[in-house]
Amino acid sequence: MKIPTTLNHKPVVVSKNYERVDGRFARNTDAKGLSLGLAQWNDTGKVDLSAKVWRYTGETWSEKSEELPLHRVLDLSILICRTIEHFRDAYRYEHLYDPQKPELDRVGLQGDAMSVAICTDNEKINEDIKLFSQALSKDDEMISERLRTLSRVLKELGY
Repeated sequence: MKIPTTLNHKPVVVSKNYERVDGRFARNTDAKGLSLGLAQWNDTGKVDLSAKVWRYTGETWSEKSEELPLHRVLDLSILICRTIEHFRDAYRYEHLYDPQKPELDRVGLQGDAMSVAICTDNEKINEDIKLFSQALSKDDEMISERLRTLSRVLKELGY
């Protein structure tokens, strides 16, 4: 099932098969995908990034906010880290990704793998990915601080 690209949240990096690795809900969930993209609340001239869990009711895609189970927060963290890793070297590509290889990674979870890929279904991906990269760069200090803190805490926990 394709994540919608015509709604207010503009996906840039996606995990389309999240339903297969959704913790204890795997293979029996309405959470069909994860995405990092341009926030739905953006005003003209302002770009914020957001993470979204895409829920499908069986009839329509839901845009409602939700509380996230802890494993989804961790899965989003993995998606964020793999995205940051990609964008460190994305300047090497004309469109900030290789259109011939939009899948960036497959992260093994629960006997399957969570995909990490550029959302080539987004008709404006070449424009949106540039905005995403600029905003990611702008927020680098804030994100890096949190990642360093997360790394320290994980080490303290023995991970």
